[in-house]
Amino acid sequence: MVLRREPTARQLRLAAELRRLRDAAGLAARDAAALLGVSHVQISHIESGLTGVSEQRLRRLAAHYSCTDEKFIDALVTMATDRTRGWWEEYREHLPTAFLNLSELEWHATYRGDADFLHVPGLLQTEAYARALFSCRVPELPKDDLELRVRHRLQRRVVIESPQPIPYDAVVHEAALRIRVGGRAISKEQLTHILDVSEADHITVRVIPFDLDEFADVTAAMVYAGGTVPRLDTVVRDGPHGSLFIESEAQLAVYRTLFRRVEEASLDPERSRDLIYRLAKEL
Repeated sequence: MVLRREPTARQLRLAAELRRLRDAAGLAARDAAALLGVSHVQISHIESGLTGVSEQRLRRLAAHYSCTDEKFIDALVTMATDRTRGWWEEYREHLPTAFLNLSELEWHATYRGDADFLHVPGLLQTEAYARALFSCRVPELPKDDLELRVRHRLQRRVVIESPQPIPYDAVVHEAALRIRVGGRAISKEQLTHILDVSEADHITVRVIPFDLDEFADVTAAMVYAGGTVPRLDTVVRDGPHGSLFIESEAQLAVYRTLFRRVEEASLDPERSRDLIYRLAKEL
């Protein structure tokens, strides 16, 4: 079997979950290999995302690992057998892998939550805002690369703009709304766009105002993507060397709490809209 050159984040997540199940069962790779009648090297390849696994083999492994969560097993089967080549594949070998992994994660998510403090979340950005943001990169992006990133960012909005969108909750700090990315006109257009899209039933935008007392729980952007079962939720945080995908149950519990706190600290949707409207009028 040909090994994958670069497994996607979704393929790596499936691999990691199978490895976690085996570890929880206290079994070695050679035990799983004996069950399937393969070498331990093939189990290693499956658990590193370098090769796939069939539905039959996955279900046999889950039973051998004493996993009785049928919804979780079914979700893993879907991950293992899905052959979807999403719209983001056209950007492969043109954009960093992290861009494609985020697109794939969003596409398969059942809901999406964002908390952002310095910039408007990507799914809410206008074309002009996104272009201005990417133009600030150091080192400066070549024009073709910049336009590719802008086009990719706009296409990502399909998950909240399609006929069957996912629920989307965004919590944005007032600082992010006041920073004039690209200048006054672009910033005003961006605020107006947020007001427009927030009228949709499946989109909720909340603002954390400057005058909030004792708020310091989260200081970096956070993406929370809901899986088909809670065990398959994923948090994405930006780091100095790229995006970090967080998926362990213990860490997910922490970020669920953090996201709940930023929502509780924010204004309700109606008051948030009023604040955004006032900020736009100031421009």
